[in-house]
Amino acid sequence: MRRMSLIRKYIDIGANLTDDMYQGIYHGSKKHEPDLDKVLQRAWAGGMERMIITGGSLGDSKKAIDLSRTDSRLFSTVGCHPTRCNDFIAEPENYLNDLKQLIIENKDKVVAIGECGLDYERLHFCEKDVQLKYFEYQLQLSKDFNLPLFLHCRAAADDLVHILSKNKDKVIGGVVHSFDGSDNALQKILDLGLYIGINGCSLRTRENLEVASKIPSNRLMIETDCPWCEVKPTHPGYAHVTTKFQTVKKEKYNPSSGNQVKGRNEPVNIVHVLEILAAITNEDADDLAMKIYENTNTLFFSK
Repeated sequence: MRRMSLIRKYIDIGANLTDDMYQGIYHGSKKHEPDLDKVLQRAWAGGMERMIITGGSLGDSKKAIDLSRTDSRLFSTVGCHPTRCNDFIAEPENYLNDLKQLIIENKDKVVAIGECGLDYERLHFCEKDVQLKYFEYQLQLSKDFNLPLFLHCRAAADDLVHILSKNKDKVIGGVVHSFDGSDNALQKILDLGLYIGINGCSLRTRENLEVASKIPSNRLMIETDCPWCEVKPTHPGYAHVTTKFQTVKKEKYNPSSGNQVKGRNEPVNIVHVLEILAAITNEDADDLAMKIYENTNTLFFSK
């Protein structure tokens, strides 16, 4: 029996709830009925208090906002993911203005600018120079709307830090989500005053665990990045997971069963990330959950 278990509260800072998997569609093929309502029910029952739905393009951000309108506990980001920055090329000003208009019309739901940043692991989607240009281009939105950044960084920490340092006057705080970088990258990001977001993809290797154990608790946030980035049994941190949920293959899944789909991450699984972080930092899980909750409220919900 967990101490304080009845009042442990979570905020998932990165949930891709508009993904087709929650409509029962996998790689274009329908495997089961839509079950987002059941996924959300499990999250709320598991202590989730709020969720931030990730917007990765103008279209994605619109969908995220529309979904956030269905529940007072759902919120959204607005921005353009580094791998989608080709969307800017044809009419950069118009695209940025459309993002601005979306924020203006939905100020009660939009809590961050993003997902934006740099991704040098997937340059086949968008070239480096395009990513650099339009990441910097979006930073003005942070200042214009007094909103923090929801940042993406893959194998690009030095350039990310350089651009943010150069534009300090435009940056109203932020979090580097799904962080899986080195000690050096961690320190540079912390030196900028940013928060670090951790999910299952942040904890895939022993090196990841070593770095994650050094994140100060007052700069830490957690997320699922669902339906991706689950904590898998093959991950070294899985040994620290004590809360388990029943899963079945998507072909045999019945939304009313209460089970989860095998291999599809859900917001309620945020508890796995917390349990691993508590174990590797030697902190009480309930105490750590409260610190993370307070950090998240401070950045996204204190205005």
